[in-house]
Amino acid sequence: MPQTVVEVRNLTKRFERVTAVHEISFEIYQGEILGILGPNGAGKTTTIQMLLGVTTPTSGQIRIFGLDLGRHREEILGRVNFSSTYVSLPQSLTVRENLRVFAQLYQVRNFREKIDHLLSVFEILHLRDTVTRKLSTGQLTRVSLVKALLNDPKILFLDEPTASLDPDIADKTRSLLKSIRAQSGLTILYTSHNMKEMEEMSDRIIFLNKGRIISTGTPDEIMKRFQGEDLEEVFLKVARGKAGLT
Repeated sequence: MPQTVVEVRNLTKRFERVTAVHEISFEIYQGEILGILGPNGAGKTTTIQMLLGVTTPTSGQIRIFGLDLGRHREEILGRVNFSSTYVSLPQSLTVRENLRVFAQLYQVRNFREKIDHLLSVFEILHLRDTVTRKLSTGQLTRVSLVKALLNDPKILFLDEPTASLDPDIADKTRSLLKSIRAQSGLTILYTSHNMKEMEEMSDRIIFLNKGRIISTGTPDEIMKRFQGEDLEEVFLKVARGKAGLT
């Protein structure tokens, strides 16, 4: 039986009169790539923010590495990392300066060599002395992914990590993540609006709609349950309210 590294029980988040996440429960296993799928407003980003300790749950429990997140936040966050297309970095710093700040926060050894290595992997070493505000959205996304791998995380939270990347770079990024997972047992929680990407990357999927889990399973199981040819068709059925909840 795979080791459970994330355990979520009855997690709820309310914002005044709106319930963004409603009593969801799930586990993530070591070395697994778990996809979170759902239309806009389904609660995907709010769930990730609670798992990162950025947003405080209204109720429920989060345990990561067997530890309660509320009580052991600093210890847990030192072993995880996060990347999103939608999170910016300080604009007045160069790429290298930004990454150096994060490397020192995570107490990364030999951080200069580590930064240059990861920049080379993502084919942006030539941008290391470029001021961040001059980067394109796709370049910023790659810098964010470098940041997310600096501390050799045990768990990686990725929110739309390839949304701004050219197709060839997105493909290389997916291959890199799967390679790191194979080599180190990295656990990944993944969200994307690219349904082909979700099919390719996810060992298992949690399907959220209106803050609730409506289905869980492998991509094939989800497609069969909702009678869809692919995840794109399933997604559209749910988004249009034409799929039954299971």
